[in-house]
Amino acid sequence: MFSLSQSAFALRLPEFLDAKSETAAAVEGLSLAGYSFDKYKQKKKDDFQVKEVFVVSAKAGQQASKDGFRIGKILAEAASFVRDLVNEPPSDLTPLQFAAEAKKIAQEGKSAGVTIQVFDKDDIEKMKMGAVLGVNRGSAEPPVFIHMHYKPQGAKKSVAFVGKGITFDSGGLSLKSPQNMETMKMDMAGAASILGTFKAIAELKPKVEVHGIMVLTENMPGGRASKPGDVLRSMSGKSIEVLNTDAEGRLVLADALHYAVQQKPDAVIDIATLTGACIIALGSLVAGAMGNNDDLFKEIDAASKETGEKFWQLPLVEEYKDGIKSPIADVKNISSIRGEAGSIIGGLFLQEFMDERPWIHLDIAGPAWTDRELPYCKHGGTGFPTRTLIQYLLKQK
Repeated sequence: MFSLSQSAFALRLPEFLDAKSETAAAVEGLSLAGYSFDKYKQKKKDDFQVKEVFVVSAKAGQQASKDGFRIGKILAEAASFVRDLVNEPPSDLTPLQFAAEAKKIAQEGKSAGVTIQVFDKDDIEKMKMGAVLGVNRGSAEPPVFIHMHYKPQGAKKSVAFVGKGITFDSGGLSLKSPQNMETMKMDMAGAASILGTFKAIAELKPKVEVHGIMVLTENMPGGRASKPGDVLRSMSGKSIEVLNTDAEGRLVLADALHYAVQQKPDAVIDIATLTGACIIALGSLVAGAMGNNDDLFKEIDAASKETGEKFWQLPLVEEYKDGIKSPIADVKNISSIRGEAGSIIGGLFLQEFMDERPWIHLDIAGPAWTDRELPYCKHGGTGFPTRTLIQYLLKQK
């Protein structure tokens, strides 16, 4: 984790710049660029570290600079926390260990009003989350379902963040190739970004009610694993024909989205490393966004302008829905028309488990992880889109 405490860095702000936003951006940039994950290395790298930052600004901007420094530090720490989670080996960060981390964050935020419910496998069975249980069936690790909640006094709006948390994705019986499996510890980045957001909520105390709904499981090819052709009964009652066990993220989100709708939020935003097709369409630096409400996307897009995290809106093409009709179930988890619009198909599947309330699906399969060295991030988890989620909350009234 990066800390501001070794060598000094001076930042001088001209009067014509916004002191708060420019200071925040500088602190975020320095912190994120200095991040490294060497927990498992015998010899630690002696990387350059900035441990002190001096901000020089006009007198009128001094308080704004202090505010910007505080916000920038909190956002960078939240994103770095998410990077740590994503970079952890999957044998160490199991669903149960993720739940333990969530409990720590909830304890830290208790004074701010953060609460947590952790549902184990027995609870998940009682809630009839058949889609989650179907994905988990091949794994020796039990699934976990987490609901974190924050409600400040006087909150006029509520939002539910819903996160995919596949702590390792082998593809199940529809097994991935060895190369495509190498980075699949990052398939829980959506859930991790929500946990990082709650880490910041405890300090920033936004004026909006927030539900953090995270579903954690492995997707493994064990002897009891779901098979292509199986039919799962989701929490909503809808049946799902599973034709590809590697399209598992949408299955766990089907139950999680239905649970989110039951909380009656004003808006639902799900975050998931859902499809390789999104990387093909938008590359590794841009996330796909799709949903039923353009105004909600505009709010997310406005928040992303503050963080530099990039999103591109994709359409949910109604005509493509025919592809996920099943002859034996209510819906199937992949399209009968292969090789086109994979990301949109994923979004259309998720829409089947939403009602009419504002909803946006963020497909972060590309930018949640980097194989190239970026100016603000080394190889590994990026923390995307934690800072955008936090900025989105701060903009709510």
